[in-house]
Amino acid sequence: MALVGKIFKEEKDILYRRGEIKGEIKGRYEEAMEIALEMKKDKFPIEKIAKYTGLTIEEIQAL
Repeated sequence: MALVGKIFKEEKDILYRRGEIKGEIKGRYEEAMEIALEMKKDKFPIEKIAKYTGLTIEEIQAL
């Protein structure tokens, strides 16, 4: 029984870390979108915004 509990805990820890990584990725994406929006307001060329934020030209144009 102890072995099953240990395996369950390890699997739960792995899933938790995956969620943490997904949250971090989402946060970075949202930050890049905010930066891109400000750059777009300041009339930066879309190609430069894409280069500096890592967003696609389509994502930037949709802002």
